[in-house]
Amino acid sequence: MNGALNFDDYKKLIKNKEIISVNYNQSRIQPSSMDLTLSNECYELKFSFLSPKGKIRNKLKKLSIKKYNLKNGLVFKKNHTYLVRLNEKLNFKSQIIGKCNPKSSTGRLDIFCRTILDNSNEYEKIPLRYKGEIFIEVTCKSFNIKFYEGDSLNQMRLAYKENIYLNDDQLKKINHKKKLCFSKRGTIFENGLKLTIDLSDNKSICAYKSKTNAPILDFSKNKFHSKKNYWEPIKPLNNTLVIEKNSFYILKSKERISIPPNLAGEMVPYDTGIGDFRVHYAGFFDPGFGYSDGAFAVLEVKTYEVNFIIEDGQTIARIQYEKLNKSSSMLYGKKLNSNYQNQKLTLSKHFI
Repeated sequence: MNGALNFDDYKKLIKNKEIISVNYNQSRIQPSSMDLTLSNECYELKFSFLSPKGKIRNKLKKLSIKKYNLKNGLVFKKNHTYLVRLNEKLNFKSQIIGKCNPKSSTGRLDIFCRTILDNSNEYEKIPLRYKGEIFIEVTCKSFNIKFYEGDSLNQMRLAYKENIYLNDDQLKKINHKKKLCFSKRGTIFENGLKLTIDLSDNKSICAYKSKTNAPILDFSKNKFHSKKNYWEPIKPLNNTLVIEKNSFYILKSKERISIPPNLAGEMVPYDTGIGDFRVHYAGFFDPGFGYSDGAFAVLEVKTYEVNFIIEDGQTIARIQYEKLNKSSSMLYGKKLNSNYQNQKLTLSKHFI
């Protein structure tokens, strides 16, 4: 029974009121994760914070600048930090732990968000048998974005007792039987699945760079915003690309990846061994992603200290694979109207 929970497990937790969700809709349940939604309760913050020795609510009076209601929407200004209570509460009776991550669409808009819980000294972590509210801290880094009550920025992945991550030898054996990665490289697995950057065609667009003076983006409107108002397309120069300090880039992997029905994946967001930049704010890959012919991974890249040049085929990210407690009855793809199943270099679902 150990390992990450699947689609049917989340339905059971909701039925048993271990997950209490306002305006619950089954479409929020993914094959091995669950989308969380914004309530109308929002605060602009003076500081980012954690609450290791008490409830988050007890700190809001001291740390908040102003309280807002998201019912009719609110524009979150760039580089201002907001805290929003989520519609979901947890009331775990069984030995369940978890973690949270931004959704793919959130990461592709350069929205830096982190989940905060009562009595916790770590962002994104759901401790064993947690009971209480969940809050999300949101900072828009590239665009001014309007959010409404009910919008979904992040998701949680739960596990029974422990997460069971696969080592390189286990990954090699699975890859030999059913492909986890479609690649011409010899060494694919090294502390997880290594992904490299695709800058192979100097005549084709290899990346999108966010524009600095873009109009307000409405997060609730999909396939609505003109991408030319928000993004600058870029082609490689001699199969290289300069990542400029504090600019935000969307790129894609050279490899196609596949997540089988009994596994889940997670991108490692920051790895100083491959460069001083952050890759992929959104970390979860659900069972069925790219299964079984493979799909490219889209990468969100930002450097903070110095300009950084990357070359075609350079390692840029790693994926860890973990076991589910059993194969998921629902897979990422058409049945769930998944947005990024056969993606190439794909911006978030908000653009046309």
